[in-house]
Amino acid sequence: MSLKINCLIAQSGGPTTAINSSLAGVIHQALQSTNVDKIYGSLNGIQGVLKDDLIDLTETFHIDSNNLSTLINTPSMFLGSCRYKLSDPLVDDSDYRTIFQLFSNYNIKYFFYIGGNDSMDTVNKLSSFALKHNIDVRVIGIPKTIDNDLTCIDHTPGFGSAAKYIASSILEISHDAYIYDTKSVSIVEIMGRNAGWLTAASALARTGYSDAPHLIYLPEHPFSTASFVNDVREQLQKRNHVIIAVSEGIKDPAGKYISANSTGTDQFGHVMLSGTGKYLENLIKNTINCKVRSIELNVLQRCASHISSRTDLDEAYELGKKAFNLADQGETAKMATLTRTSNIPYTVTYGSTNVSNVANVEKCVPREWITVSGNDVTKELVDYIYPLIQGEVPLTYHNGIPAYLSVDHLFR
Repeated sequence: MSLKINCLIAQSGGPTTAINSSLAGVIHQALQSTNVDKIYGSLNGIQGVLKDDLIDLTETFHIDSNNLSTLINTPSMFLGSCRYKLSDPLVDDSDYRTIFQLFSNYNIKYFFYIGGNDSMDTVNKLSSFALKHNIDVRVIGIPKTIDNDLTCIDHTPGFGSAAKYIASSILEISHDAYIYDTKSVSIVEIMGRNAGWLTAASALARTGYSDAPHLIYLPEHPFSTASFVNDVREQLQKRNHVIIAVSEGIKDPAGKYISANSTGTDQFGHVMLSGTGKYLENLIKNTINCKVRSIELNVLQRCASHISSRTDLDEAYELGKKAFNLADQGETAKMATLTRTSNIPYTVTYGSTNVSNVANVEKCVPREWITVSGNDVTKELVDYIYPLIQGEVPLTYHNGIPAYLSVDHLFR
């Protein structure tokens, strides 16, 4: 490209502590590039593109090398998010014509979309449409999701920080329970519809003095309520306090969600779950005579930047830089990836894969990393997650709370 071009970045799906670090990585590389004139951000994902709701990240919002560090440490999405599914262009291509007309109007030649499985579906569709119609726009996906369920990548940015939060919370919940000299059961419900990576991370809470959580249940293994009650009874014979980590998406042997309440499906057809912990709490109340409570971490595990993983933020940043370099080298229809090259010492390399390999594909916890009984995880799984939670991030505080980059541009 002989003339300077503009690039556009958008974010989509659920928030994480690391997604803005990837945004910062793209901006960093774009600022260094001699090919790029303007760096735009789309507010609320692909919907912002459809509505022509773009912001100039450098001139209007003054995102530069001086405040990139603040952006890196700011949780959730600086550009806002959406959950929007593009139609099959063979059925309805109106969205595509609107999107690429906007790209033409703004001289957008690089488009970066940061998100999970469904966002990679958008990248796949847009890049395929551009290639089919000979449109010179390079479309690159940047991975993120706390669920860690993307394929073709060792792990996803956002997962390490969420895992660190979950392990720390389980340890603190255990300390809360241990002070009483009475029998008790604490059930901690953790996000994970079909993939149990987050719940598995609870095993990292185990220390030399505390072996909580004492039971771990993932959606990859069929869940039996009768076996669950027996597991709890056996644990109560060994100790006064039983701490349990359970995925929201556990299913019975027939594949039906244990969740007490299903609140329908989202735009991509995913079941929206609620109430698994409360259901199990009532089950134990009705079968075992002891104190029992359920704790739903819910959105708290997504954006806890005060306890984020340095490793997680650093890798997210590098993936953002890698994504820009892919576009700048003429690539399109790719997702930036990382591959673990060593566990001790922990090292990774950065690369790419065809986004079609990732879109709408879900990576679950390998069954061999779940115990035969289905109520715990193996050492291999712990060893896999452990490096991802390493390192702390020093935050700047104002009046006693973290000082993040303002997102008042999202207030409508």
